[in-house]
Amino acid sequence: MFYLVIAIILNVVISSLFKLFPKYGIDTFQAVVVNYLVCVVTGCVFMGQIPVSAETVHASWFTWSLAMGGMFIVLFTLLGLCIKVDGITTATIANKLSLVIPVLFSVVLYKEVLGPYKISGILLAIPAIYFTTRVKQADNKPQNLLLPVLIFLGGGLLDTCIKYVQTYHLKTESTQAQYTIFCFGTAGLSGLLAIVFMILTKKIKIHHSSIIAGIVVGIPNYFSIYYIIRMLNSNILQSSAAIPVFNISIVVVSSLTAILIFKEQVNRLRIIGLCLSLLAILLIAFGDR
Repeated sequence: MFYLVIAIILNVVISSLFKLFPKYGIDTFQAVVVNYLVCVVTGCVFMGQIPVSAETVHASWFTWSLAMGGMFIVLFTLLGLCIKVDGITTATIANKLSLVIPVLFSVVLYKEVLGPYKISGILLAIPAIYFTTRVKQADNKPQNLLLPVLIFLGGGLLDTCIKYVQTYHLKTESTQAQYTIFCFGTAGLSGLLAIVFMILTKKIKIHHSSIIAGIVVGIPNYFSIYYIIRMLNSNILQSSAAIPVFNISIVVVSSLTAILIFKEQVNRLRIIGLCLSLLAILLIAFGDR
């Protein structure tokens, strides 16, 4: 339970920091890339070594770390575009509703059984997340479905891959820390190459505020992924329960943070969503017991 709580808190801290970016004119993509590079440094300090050796390339998880590192940077970019085009509400709904995908894979890959209470909780999570993140938008632009669908599929696939790699390839705390470093390293290098290209083509300029923001986000971001893997490895909940509980909890705590700290509006739908979210968490986590 400790790993679950820490992972939730760290994710809420990260989302709160991102919420401050527009206020200070921070370039999100630059901050994200710096954040990944800082994650690598943080991981190396945490491990007390630089985990690069000839044997690493032959580790069973190495190819997965490269693939998932690429997925990290692509998904973050899609989220940024979706927030810009369709608003933060649409992006949040698409990202968190993706919990359905790893649940389905848990049934197929790990032969987990979905009892009636867990199924009810997962179904309840859909309106719960929708209502909780439902904040009235300032414009009435027509809905663009392409980006939300890509985020839904990408977020679900990423969660599924994290669970799969943790189950079959990350048996020790050392390999879990090492794997996380390589995921972030791949994402950071991919983003750095993109930034260098944009600088050479004079499409962007480096902002010092974005570098500072990336450093501030990078440290909690490393540990957020590390503790997600630790949480899954603890087997406190089946993966068909752990990932939904994790995602819904982030929505609930993020919404409460937005209301209490950022003074976001509270309406009837949001209150209903928070209540439904809490009920969904209880049904998914404890219903089948």
